[in-house]
Amino acid sequence: MKFARELAAALMLLTRLPVWRLHLALPQRAGDALWAYPLVGALVGLIGAAMFALSHRFGAVPAAVLTVAVQVLTTGALHEDGLADMADGFGGGATRERRLEIMRDSRVGSYGVVALILVMLLRVSAIAQATHPILALIVAATCARAAMLAVLATTPAARRDGLASGLAESDRAPMLVGGAVAVVMALALLPLGSALAVMALTLAIAAALRWLALRQIGGQTGDVLGSVCALTEAAVLLLLCGH
Repeated sequence: MKFARELAAALMLLTRLPVWRLHLALPQRAGDALWAYPLVGALVGLIGAAMFALSHRFGAVPAAVLTVAVQVLTTGALHEDGLADMADGFGGGATRERRLEIMRDSRVGSYGVVALILVMLLRVSAIAQATHPILALIVAATCARAAMLAVLATTPAARRDGLASGLAESDRAPMLVGGAVAVVMALALLPLGSALAVMALTLAIAAALRWLALRQIGGQTGDVLGSVCALTEAAVLLLLCGH
């Protein structure tokens, strides 16, 4: 039951699936469910894969658009919102305080709009051209959530009052072990060379965004973690479009 409760908590935070209908007693600490984030990613990837399989008869590009749409609906655009906020904050703020202020603003500016358009176009085009889109969707979504855990486990919170601040204080061992296990399972679907390339790319993006966040605002926030997820997923899909 502990496994089910923590998985349900992760699903409730990262998706809009009606998990609350199960009436499970959720863990007292949100951090207890961190290890399940990559599993949630795998489920989001499976949902997208199912849509692609069902709609492929309409053509690769329409199917890819529908796939991205159903994934965004599943997650409630949670990670895309983070990407837009981080792009606006980092692009439009001259100081750390101003960047954090912009990132709290619910309005989307020009940097955020451009970032969203480019990343969504990249995802659609990569899915449409993928040799094995089903595998690519599952692996990309899983690795994207694992990248979030890598940044969360190694980066201090930029704010003391955000959700990411509380998560950053969680026990790192379960989240890292859970993330590693899920990623290994996902990468086992790929040839060794492709799996190693995906792992290297995932770690590189996590490290680059961690460095950027430390430089710009002194740590991570929920928006930074969302950006890590969105950018990693797009990059892995692009890498796998020729595999």
